[in-house]
Amino acid sequence: MTIRVAIAGARGKMGKEAVHTVMNNPEMELVSVLDYKEVGKTLADTNLFPADFTAPIFLDLKELHSKTQPDVLVDLTTPEFVYDHTKHALELKIRPVVGTTGFSDEELEELTALSRNSKIGCIIAPNFAVGAVLMMKFAEQAAKYLPDIEIIEMHHDQKLDAPSGTAMKTAHLISQERPIHEQGHVREKETIPGARGANYDGMRIHSVRLPGLVAHQQVLLGGDGQLLTLRHDSFNRGSFMSGVVLSIKTVMEKEELIYGLEHIIV
Repeated sequence: MTIRVAIAGARGKMGKEAVHTVMNNPEMELVSVLDYKEVGKTLADTNLFPADFTAPIFLDLKELHSKTQPDVLVDLTTPEFVYDHTKHALELKIRPVVGTTGFSDEELEELTALSRNSKIGCIIAPNFAVGAVLMMKFAEQAAKYLPDIEIIEMHHDQKLDAPSGTAMKTAHLISQERPIHEQGHVREKETIPGARGANYDGMRIHSVRLPGLVAHQQVLLGGDGQLLTLRHDSFNRGSFMSGVVLSIKTVMEKEELIYGLEHIIV
């Protein structure tokens, strides 16, 4: 069966990569695109894609669903739009695959309940890169033995949220194995506020934003006389596409919300 895919955010850097990935996959068909402003009737009209990329563009998800009947909505937009897109897709019985971060805990709880009650699969992946997911899983395992940890995440300077979704997901996984405790000297004092980074159960998370970066993260685990460094680098957005394809295929078989690619990597 060919999977009918719609993409929200197709004109962005990740979105453009996803468009080409879906178009080149024989098991998928790009049937439509969701945009937030008038940019043309088809992808070809945007002058960002070849002339034969004729998937229609819609400004309204309900109209998109009515006219093109997608199985899956891949959302690669911004935190401003992603919650509404995901909720509306579930209500329309479209399976969301979401790479945008910025959900609150309350929003995730609501979407989890909506997905479960409607039995419509949903995958939210803070990071689609398989290597990044493995880094998170290794950090979770290592935290049992080296519980003093700092996370340094580095992204391009156009990223809207800090810390990144990947850093927050990493910290959450680590917290399941690491006893909560404050790190550093008990009399430690920041001479400039924020110098020690964000505090997550006593761990510190540092966010770097610079032009030229794509997506990079280090997890530093310190112990007596030793330091374990786990690092992942995405040098281009092609690194995320294997995870996008895996998520599109997997969400067709699910009836609940899955948060994190680590739950579908066998």
